[in-house]
Amino acid sequence: MHCRVCESDRLISILDLGATPPCEKFLTAGELDLPELTHPLHLRLCENCLLLQIPALITPEETFTEYAYYSSFSDSWVLHAKLFVEQAIQQLNLNKNSFIIEVASNDGYLLQHAVASGIPCLGIEPSVNVGAAAREKGVPTTTAFLDEELAARVRAEHGPADLVVANNVYAHIPDLLGFTRSLRALLADDGWLSIEVHHALELVTRGQFDTVYHEHFQYYTLLSAQRALATAGLTVVDVELLQTHGGSLRLWARPDGIAEPNERVAEVLRLEQLAGLHEVAGYLGLRPRAEHVRQELLRYLLDAKASGKRVVGYGAPGKGNTLLNYCGIRSDLLEYTVDRNPYKHGRFTPGARIPIHPPERIDADRPDVVLVLPWNLEAELTAQLDHVRSWGGELVYPLPTLHHAANHAGRQAK
Repeated sequence: MHCRVCESDRLISILDLGATPPCEKFLTAGELDLPELTHPLHLRLCENCLLLQIPALITPEETFTEYAYYSSFSDSWVLHAKLFVEQAIQQLNLNKNSFIIEVASNDGYLLQHAVASGIPCLGIEPSVNVGAAAREKGVPTTTAFLDEELAARVRAEHGPADLVVANNVYAHIPDLLGFTRSLRALLADDGWLSIEVHHALELVTRGQFDTVYHEHFQYYTLLSAQRALATAGLTVVDVELLQTHGGSLRLWARPDGIAEPNERVAEVLRLEQLAGLHEVAGYLGLRPRAEHVRQELLRYLLDAKASGKRVVGYGAPGKGNTLLNYCGIRSDLLEYTVDRNPYKHGRFTPGARIPIHPPERIDADRPDVVLVLPWNLEAELTAQLDHVRSWGGELVYPLPTLHHAANHAGRQAK
């Protein structure tokens, strides 16, 4: 394995999560008696440029041609996108003569707000099923994977974009250098590129190991993102720290020579340096943190089982499947989980093979404990699930430390 940015072969092990199936390969009932393909899930760090990465053992085509994730099923994420579009229109002076492109535009969760504002836009989305959902919302969408050939074709047909948005896709690309060149090719010479990625500062310092899965090929600090974008002549000129996905970066980049990085860029770099992430040693604490989360969660579930409590899950996100498989949780400890996405209903989680039902199942069964797997949506889901406590049920979140919904400060669940 060689680094995707600098091609160094000096990669060291940071966290070995064993072998698991791809996190979005939900099983039908007819597949339960068939073999299930698993791949090593082993996070490594480049000692040269400090990019966290895993080997590319699956292709984007395997994951995204038909995709189980629809962004619009998260109300808070749709609101997040709406506020972003409003901010961009104001700060970048976008209007009916501007052009916005979103790469990995999913079901139109973001560009629907550009359409509503009368700003020309185009989504580039490889998944046939979610791209169709975007077109139903009136969002112009090209069904394709972005590469340099497509970028040249889109630019020739539509012209360069004033704003290119790439939310939660920059981690999903094994050909990182080619993809970065493609982003630059879509962008006007005085344009703006906005990228959102989970912040490796949060991953490492808070033990968020469940954000590691096969479709996430790399994990960024601001420092490593700067180095990746620089390979295509892009400079990070501004950065925002976001609460989404347990802590994310919003990177604002422009073609080289237009502007210098501002003070917020320098401040985030200082935060990363203080956390030790500008040196190899700073990454070595992730493994013991992940082991602690696993031990605490298993201890809690085993105690609940021993006391006769009925425990079910809420959500079937990709991160949840990493958590379930790394911790060895099966249906004896988590009877089932529920999800708002109808695509997953009647299916089973990969590896752990826990059945997935509609959310109404929780209200019918009134379980003693609901373990919320998309813990990063705690505020939204605690509000949605507050009625669980009306029958004495408990809402429990596994990360960043095991806690009840009422104990947001992070005190451990008992």
